[in-house]
Order: sequence, then structure tokens, then C-alpha cells
Amino acid sequence: MSAPRPGPPAAPLVELEPGTRHPTAIIDPGAELAESATVGPYSIVGPGVRLEADVRVGSHVLIERDTRVGEDSEIHHGAVLGTAPQDMKYEGETTVLEVGCHTVIREYATLNRGTRASGRTTVGDHCLIMAYAHVAHDCHLGDHVILANTVNMGGHVEIDDWAIVGGVTAIHQFVRIGVHAFVGGGSRIPQDVAPYVTVAGNPVAAYGINTEGLRRRGFSDETIRALRHAYRVLFRSDENLGDALRTLEAEGGHGPEVRALIDFIRASERGVTT
Repeated sequence: MSAPRPGPPAAPLVELEPGTRHPTAIIDPGAELAESATVGPYSIVGPGVRLEADVRVGSHVLIERDTRVGEDSEIHHGAVLGTAPQDMKYEGETTVLEVGCHTVIREYATLNRGTRASGRTTVGDHCLIMAYAHVAHDCHLGDHVILANTVNMGGHVEIDDWAIVGGVTAIHQFVRIGVHAFVGGGSRIPQDVAPYVTVAGNPVAAYGINTEGLRRRGFSDETIRALRHAYRVLFRSDENLGDALRTLEAEGGHGPEVRALIDFIRASERGVTT
């Protein structure tokens, strides 16, 4: 008996023309939607929400209130944006969630508004927030950040441009993850992650410079060599981190990437993953 022939590629369950608002969607009169913004079936767009040009909201999405979504962004089925912070200190003050342009938020991700601590939660441009990830109150994500499935962030986390966080990773509140860092899946992150560095595990440890990621983004071999040398001095020498910083600074002649690495470590309040 021959195998059945595969059928044509499946079409999306709901495919709406730009600017369509499905008749089952609920849109508050206090929301502002660009003419080309699209809202799918059974989605709710609350007061104080602004959807910029070409935003696409899928089905069963909740954007509760006081949220701005930048142009050409996508919000997929079941995602929840702009809900109140999960913080016992929150007393109902007006705060916001801001999502940048060309950002994709996948199924069932949750993004809370800020508290009075900073007033806002922010996600940059060209980000990818995968399914079931949680962006907590007062978190700030830069541009081109990727959070894989079920990344869970405590409040006040900062993730700088081009950082990638692997799936099922828990990030402690107030942690900062530097530019171009890579966090392996299934990690627990209680301390800061330095720029350009790869970390993974529970307990988490550093495993060198994110060489592959830097090459993909056009960093020169010279810059990567300089970062590798800085990593060895800071994280693999016999000196403690404070002495290693002084040793590296005494060498002088650093490019901007190594300088950024040094400045990040000096500014860390939680300590840096080594």
C-alpha cells in the first residue's frame, strides 16, 4: 500500500488583511490603532494601548492597558501584554510597557508593565520573545535580543543589545546581561553576565567568548583575539577579579569592546558570572 500523498502547505487558521479588526475582537475606545494595524479574533485591546503601523495581533491576545507596540511587530496567539506587575509593592500607579519595532512575541509569552521604580518595562527593536517567556516588571531589553522558550525573568533585569538567552533559563531580579552575551539553555542566572561571554549551567559558569556569535555579526578577527585575551586575564588567571582588572587596564591600548567589558565588570553590583 502506497503512502498517502502530502497535501498542500497548511494556510494560517486566521489570515486577515492589513487594517482588519476581527468582529469578535474587543477594542477599548481609549486605544489608538494605526490604520494598518490588524487585530485577530477574540483579542482584547485595552485603554491606553497604541498599536503603530502594520502591527499584527493574532487571536486570543490580551493587551490589557498602557502599552505601546512599535511598527511592523507581531503578537501571536495567546500572548498577554501590559498586565499589572507581579510585585507586592505595586499600588496601582500608572506605568507602561513599551515594545519596539519589528519585534516578534510568540505564543503565550507574558510581558508586565513597570512599577514606580522605573515606571516602565521596555523591549527594543528586532527582538524575538519565544513561547511562554516572561518579561517581568521594570525589565529593559535592548535591540536584537532573543529569549528562547520559557525564559523567566525576575523584575528589574537588563539585557543589552544582541544578547541571546537559551530556553528554560531563570534570571534573578536585578541581573544584567551584557551585549552579545550568550546564555545556554536550562541555566540559572543569579549574577551578571559580562558582555561577549558565553555562560551556561546550574550552577552557571563562563565558557569563553561568544566567538561564533561575534563572527556572524561581522566582528574582526583582531577584535575577537583581543576579547579572548581579556577573557583569559579576567576569568582564567590566578588573580582574583579585582587584581585581574588592574592587570588588564595596565596593559593599555584596548579597543572599545575590551573597554566595555572592563567597564561592565567594574559597574556590576551583583558580581559577574565567572
